[in-house]
Amino acid sequence: QVQLVESGGGLVQPGGSLRLSCVASGSISSVYVMGWYRQAPGKQREPVGFIKSGGTTNYADSVKGRFTISKDNAKRTMYLQMNSLKPEDTAVYYCYAMGPTWGRGTQVTVSS
Repeated sequence: QVQLVESGGGLVQPGGSLRLSCVASGSISSVYVMGWYRQAPGKQREPVGFIKSGGTTNYADSVKGRFTISKDNAKRTMYLQMNSLKPEDTAVYYCYAMGPTWGRGTQVTVSS
């Protein structure tokens, strides 16, 4: 079973950008679905978006148009590009691979 490690979180001002990375311990080219979830304090974990093995993506309404998921199979890495960040995007972001397999999460804080 593939293991996942996220990185790239941090503190950013509203309107700023961050790119999260999720590195897998093995090949991801044949993983049917990978994606990102997030969990804000006091709230349930919620899906941010997904990418299928063929490259098709879909997103939660709350991030559509601002976030982009991509992956590089050769680098065994999935990315989450986050633009126009809002305070309500503050959460721990988790990488997910169908199996299921989860990363440990990376904190994103959007604050001035």
